[in-house]
Amino acid sequence: MSATSSAPGDLEQVRAFLNTWRLPHETRSPADDLPSLITRATDWRTALPDIPRPGPGDLDELLALRTDLRAVLGHPAPAELRAWFARHPVTVTVGDEVQPLRYRPVDSGAAAVIMAMVAAALAGQQWARLKSCPDCRNVFFDHSRNRSRTWCSMYAETPDGRACGSISKVRAYRKRRRGN
Repeated sequence: MSATSSAPGDLEQVRAFLNTWRLPHETRSPADDLPSLITRATDWRTALPDIPRPGPGDLDELLALRTDLRAVLGHPAPAELRAWFARHPVTVTVGDEVQPLRYRPVDSGAAAVIMAMVAAALAGQQWARLKSCPDCRNVFFDHSRNRSRTWCSMYAETPDGRACGSISKVRAYRKRRRGN
């Protein structure tokens, strides 16, 4: 994906975590990279450098967290996350001028660190800009001024990229033409 899909700050790591479930363009059948990513320490540190690598026993919790987070993408204040915040509380401390508030997890597990990043995004009103493409389900950050971006991309900007917006518009055009 292009840099225009990247999220600011730590929210980029949440986006990368959410994109461990994907719908490959070639096969169009779901692929889950999280189980294998947990077993590869170097790959985990590369993809999610500020999230501690979980143990194999944490996989079910992370899969559930990813599913629940993906379900509330684009919502400004998702009440559905209350149970996750109850399970992994986050504390807020006063920082400095660069980062006035810091959100820290009470425990040190991967799910807790992710929830602290989500709390910071909610407080900074950035969470609602994290969306999922209706076609390929890739999670992207909506940088548009009016928060109206729908697809991950309009153009296939990389060799493995997909122009979901263009494809959707062509599909709608052809459907309209067949209807005439």
